[in-house]
Amino acid sequence: MNREHEPAPVDLAAESVAGEEDPGASIDMSQAPMAPGDEAPPGTPGTGEDVCPRCGGSGKLAGTTCPECQGRGKVTVGIGGA
Repeated sequence: MNREHEPAPVDLAAESVAGEEDPGASIDMSQAPMAPGDEAPPGTPGTGEDVCPRCGGSGKLAGTTCPECQGRGKVTVGIGGA
């Protein structure tokens, strides 16, 4: 049997295996700014932006910056409800 054209064995210790990766592992959450109304840092897997419930998305309350969203008008919340 000619083994000249067989692919080289794969070292699974050095390769990623399907389903094994953590898609959020490479995201550095220590640098993401959070507002008091955020449930998680922006960009966290399983989260999304929603309108700030306190200011209705304006970023202002009584002419000052909304303390809940810190003027962004949005908060980061969990999605999916698992």
